Amino acid sequence: MPGRVVPRRVAPIRDAIAGPGLFIVAALASALGVAGTYGFFVRTTTGQYIDESALDEAIGVYGKAGKAALGYLDALPTLAVVLGGAGLLYAAIVKRRWFAAAVALSSAVAANIITQALKAYVFTRPFRGIETLMENSLPSGHTTLAASAAAAVFLVASPAKRPFVAFAGSTFAIAAGGATLVNQWHRPADVVAAFLVVAACTAPAGWLIMRVGRRWNAWSGFGSEWAASRLWLSLPLLAGLAATGLAVSMLTRIAPSTGIASTTHYFWTGLSLIVISGYLLCVAGMWLFGVAARRA
Repeated sequence: MPGRVVPRRVAPIRDAIAGPGLFIVAALASALGVAGTYGFFVRTTTGQYIDESALDEAIGVYGKAGKAALGYLDALPTLAVVLGGAGLLYAAIVKRRWFAAAVALSSAVAANIITQALKAYVFTRPFRGIETLMENSLPSGHTTLAASAAAAVFLVASPAKRPFVAFAGSTFAIAAGGATLVNQWHRPADVVAAFLVVAACTAPAGWLIMRVGRRWNAWSGFGSEWAASRLWLSLPLLAGLAATGLAVSMLTRIAPSTGIASTTHYFWTGLSLIVISGYLLCVAGMWLFGVAARRA
């Protein structure tokens, strides 16, 4: 009929935080990842050989990069405490997110305690015919410290800020893990296991924070502001793909059929594994918390 106004259908606004299901799955998957990393890289001959070769070949790239990495590692505990503490204090005092800050701090402390307990009392390094130090070093304590500090800031950040915080924090943690390899402090698997320990602690803490802090855990999705730009999702994906390409290239060159002996091929493969795992968890965290957040 002339003059009749047809109401436009509007998509319903989701007004509730998602249930704990995805967060529980994420925590369990991360815990299984820690067990799988240990099972392959520590309990098998092949895993030990790959991991130890990467550590041994790190000497081939030591030099200015090694000295810079050593300086970074020396400053890492202070950096992690200062950055993480500043983020939590800002959230607690300025944003009045006291509960979120307390849960995020507890999650970070738990990750570091679990790392030290696993390394000292649970995991052992059996002899598998590979010449190596028999002392277990998985997971990496330095990497756990850096990753847990970054995760704590991520937890108390508003949803629209989390994509940028996730990328920046993951880059900080990856740099810490890479530095431990360059300086021959830790094998690649030690770093990967540390990332997974932090992820396992962060997931349940994240759901609790989002559930209790439901009012401020709302956003309009990617692209709503610069910190929520899809760029922060694209960059880790591209970096992970580039690292995957490098790892495949390195391993292809030293395939048994080529007859070529590795010089630094295992090192670059191990470093690629650190980048891949760190940024993969970064993207997974962005997706999980983005999906779970309430839509504004």
